[in-house]
Amino acid sequence: QTSPFRTKYDYDNLLYIVAGVVVERVSDMSWEEFVEERIMQPLGMDHSAASINRLKDRWNVIDAHVPVDGVLQVVPKHESDVHNPAGGIFSSVADMSKWAMMQMNDGRYGEKLDKRIFSEEVHREMWTPQTIMPLDSSGPHKSHFVSYGLGWRLTDVCGYLQASHTGGLMGIVTQVTLIPEMKLGIIVFTNQQQGAAFTAVTNEIEDSYLGVEDIDWISLLKESVDRSQAEAKEITDEVWARVEEQKAKTKQPYSNAVFTGTYTDDWFGDIIITDTGDNLRFSAVKSPALTGDMLYYTGNTFIIRWDDRTLDADAFVIFSLDRDGIPSVIKMEAISPQTDFSFDFHDLTLIRKTE
Repeated sequence: QTSPFRTKYDYDNLLYIVAGVVVERVSDMSWEEFVEERIMQPLGMDHSAASINRLKDRWNVIDAHVPVDGVLQVVPKHESDVHNPAGGIFSSVADMSKWAMMQMNDGRYGEKLDKRIFSEEVHREMWTPQTIMPLDSSGPHKSHFVSYGLGWRLTDVCGYLQASHTGGLMGIVTQVTLIPEMKLGIIVFTNQQQGAAFTAVTNEIEDSYLGVEDIDWISLLKESVDRSQAEAKEITDEVWARVEEQKAKTKQPYSNAVFTGTYTDDWFGDIIITDTGDNLRFSAVKSPALTGDMLYYTGNTFIIRWDDRTLDADAFVIFSLDRDGIPSVIKMEAISPQTDFSFDFHDLTLIRKTE
C-alpha cells in the first residue's frame, strides 16, 4: 500500500499495475526499464523518466500542492515505485508532445514516420470502445457517445474522435487530449489537484479549433467547483457539529475498550485500534500515514480525523456487532463528497482478529 488512502486502486489504475507486472515477466526487464528503453529513448524523450527516482536531474521538477483550510500547501511528492505503471512517469510538455504525435500517427515516429512503437492494428484496438460510459449530451461539443478503450477515454466532439486521459497523485493532476483527425494534441500539467483547472485550459484551446464560441470555461467551472465545495462543507460541518454535540451531552453506549484490537482486510492488511484514554486511535500497519483519532458519532459509528490534514479524507468507521454484542467487522465511508474517488474506503472489510 503505497498511498495511505488508496486502499484498493480503482479498476483503471489496478489494470495498469497488473500490466506492469506482466511486462516484467514477459520482457525480463522492470516496467521502468522497459518503458524508458522501448518508448522514451526511441522517441527522444530525454527529459523524462518512468519514476521520479529515475530522474537524472530534479532541479526543474515542480512541487505538489494541496489546499488545507483554503490555503495551498506544498506536500512531498510520492516516491514509491509500486504505482509507477498507474501514475509514476515524470515528463515535460515537450517530451509528452513527442509521445502524443506518435499516438496520432498510429504508432509511427521519426522524420519520415518510417519507425514504429506499435502497429496500426494495436493502436486501433486501443481506441476501440471496450466499456460503455454514461453520456451527458448537454455540452457544446455535441457528443453522441462516451466509452473507455484501452487506457483512453473516447468520445466525439463536434464530429471528431477525441481520445483523452487524466492522471494524478496528491498535489499533481494532468490531462492529455488528442483529436487525431485535426492532429491536435493538448497537454496540461499542473502542480495542484483541482481538475477543473486542466479542464478549463483544455476546453478553451479545444474550442478555438472546433469553432465553439462564447463559453467562459473558467467562470463556468469555478461556479461548479464553488457550488460543490459549499455543498461538501455543509455536510462535513453538520457531521462535526454532531460529534461536538455528542461529546457535550451524551455518553457513548460502549466503553472504548470494547472496540480495541486488530482488524484485517485481505488486501489492505491489519489496522490496530487502541485506547489512548481520551479516545480511540486508528493505525494501519502497512500504511504508517494512515493514523488518526476516532471520535464518537452515534450508535456504533465513529469518525476518524486523520493526522495528515492535507488528505481531506476524514471518514466514518462503522462497527458491526456479532451475536454476543462484540464489534467484529469494520466498514468505512468518506464523509465529504469531495474526497478523491480513489480513496476507496468502501472497499475495505476489516474483520476482527481473534487472539
